[in-house]
Amino acid sequence: MSKLLDPILASPAMSKFVLLVRTSPRWRSLYTRLPSNRKEIERFGKFATVGAIGAVVDFGVLNLLILVFGFSKFWANTCSFSAAVLSNFVWNRLWTFPESREQGLLPQMIQFALVSVGGYILNQIIFLGLDSLVFHVWGTLGYNIAKAIAILVVLFWNYGVNRIWTYGSIE
Repeated sequence: MSKLLDPILASPAMSKFVLLVRTSPRWRSLYTRLPSNRKEIERFGKFATVGAIGAVVDFGVLNLLILVFGFSKFWANTCSFSAAVLSNFVWNRLWTFPESREQGLLPQMIQFALVSVGGYILNQIIFLGLDSLVFHVWGTLGYNIAKAIAILVVLFWNYGVNRIWTYGSIE
């Protein structure tokens, strides 16, 4: 896997970012575990699969609220993102991190929700920004493309922070 990352890591901007990650105590453990830990890569695959289920929920609720009920994009995205977060929490607790069921439900849900607030802010900025600045001329297709890009970016935020904080005690 390291050889696949070499061209990306060779760029000056990425090298600075990687140096920051390697030297930061919080991020170092995740960085060092990902390339060499098969179980962690499988976990990310499960997390991404759960995210895909959440994306179906997110897109479905978003389009239903905008096209059928006439919600503004801001409020439709808020509701659809929230529905996806709930779905993702349940599936991640049951399947991606089954060991987490040994921990209390409420504290874990609060941690997951707090991480999701950061993801929500990123999602709204990307979704509304791309929709209004780039894809607005494409109508429904345009805001769905903006939403897809927002979901993809937030996937990495959510995995990284949840893995370190919410599910950090799980090997």
